[in-house]
Amino acid sequence: MADLAARLDEMEIEIKKPKFRQSSGRANEVNYWVFDYPPEKEMEVRDRIKYLKNKNKNSSDDFELVVFDLYDIIIDFLEKKNYMEKCFDFEKKKGLERITKAVSNSMKFNDDDSIIMQYIKDNTPDNAIVFLTGIGKCYPILRSHKVLNNLHQAFVKTPVVMFFPGTYNEQELILFNEIKDDNYYRAFKLVK
Repeated sequence: MADLAARLDEMEIEIKKPKFRQSSGRANEVNYWVFDYPPEKEMEVRDRIKYLKNKNKNSSDDFELVVFDLYDIIIDFLEKKNYMEKCFDFEKKKGLERITKAVSNSMKFNDDDSIIMQYIKDNTPDNAIVFLTGIGKCYPILRSHKVLNNLHQAFVKTPVVMFFPGTYNEQELILFNEIKDDNYYRAFKLVK
């Protein structure tokens, strides 16, 4: 894998190309991309995303860069419902697996109209590129395969780049280079 800074530079060049923002990806597949990176470089990736967002806001780019931190969406939902303390208590009494299932059910992670997908749809302008962040922070409550599967079913109007702390080889995702998902994905690796 090339140097992370060089890959981030290449990604910036790629997303600015008009063909990147077409309605479909390679071979008319959905336009979803994964940018994988070494988990220990999380802060470098976050800083670059923040830089790109600010640069886009102050530029004449013909698209809007929209960044969604999935972890923040989950926390905001739980806080608005006054579920945070209940979640802490429930986890103490029933364990991580049960609270993970409870949060998943309340946010409808397995449904086409999940709270996260609906939030992204409602807050994405027509001429945008969506960056999804916070994948590592969400684990194990929200798994990356659920995000990609729900995107394929419910959200196709704009290119989406999921920033993934781990390895992606266009067949499998390995979170933190340790936790392997046994699912097939219809997303493309953005920069190799």
